[in-house]
Amino acid sequence: MGAKIIDGKEIATRIKSSLKSDIQRLAPIRGFIPKLAVILVGDDPASSIYVKNKEKACKEIGMGSQVIRLDSNVTQDLLLSEIHRLNNDKDTHGILVQLPLPKHIDESVVINAIDPKKDVDGFQPINMGKLFVGEKGFQPCTPKGIIALIKETGEDIMGKHAVIMGRSNIVGKPVSIMLLNENATVTICHSKTQNLKELARSADILIIAMGRPETIDEEYIKTGAIVIDVGTTRVDGKLKGDVVFERACHKAGWITPVPGGVGPMTITMLLKNTMQAAYHNE
Repeated sequence: MGAKIIDGKEIATRIKSSLKSDIQRLAPIRGFIPKLAVILVGDDPASSIYVKNKEKACKEIGMGSQVIRLDSNVTQDLLLSEIHRLNNDKDTHGILVQLPLPKHIDESVVINAIDPKKDVDGFQPINMGKLFVGEKGFQPCTPKGIIALIKETGEDIMGKHAVIMGRSNIVGKPVSIMLLNENATVTICHSKTQNLKELARSADILIIAMGRPETIDEEYIKTGAIVIDVGTTRVDGKLKGDVVFERACHKAGWITPVPGGVGPMTITMLLKNTMQAAYHNE
């Protein structure tokens, strides 16, 4: 029996429709619409596409959007001054600095400079700390989307064994804490992990975020497991996940495709965080 597909594109469309309705309802009451500001440094093609997609998503739901484009040679001080300006702009509710940044700019200094109440990307250390101790704050968008996808299956996370392959600050570490907060038992695997296949096969929920295209096949998957493929690598012009989908889908109970799985949820969670920043922050 084949796995059921977790259709991230359809789920994201549904959530965006709900956000659009919320804006239409709340904007007349509050007297403003939520606004997201994105700072793009340089002309990296992938970053430019991501930013364009964010602009498009904002427009779809009636959210305000501003893109500030800076030259790749911009000084760190000038970038920080732009962030401080947005921090103090009452009409800007969410701030996102598109990564990666040029090598002469310290990403950690830039992320630290964002007002935690406007950090809709969820990577500012105060928000990461709140996530760690279980307090309310902005959660990173991709991990937040992953949790939403798992919940869409209708399977209870509580008590399940979740195995995460990858320990990045962007996905692996934050999603592990979010799963712990949902009362899962969590194992994090990485490049130095021994018995990787055996650990993966013990997972009720398997999340793969390694960035190594088509590495994980059915031999790593427990029968009936929920498999979330976070990987996105372009191979011969096509987007490939970390999972060999055609083989894994015969073993998994639920599985996300690439593309159309985790990807659409990331921008959708960014919109959701911006809504929170605009209408629910005190």
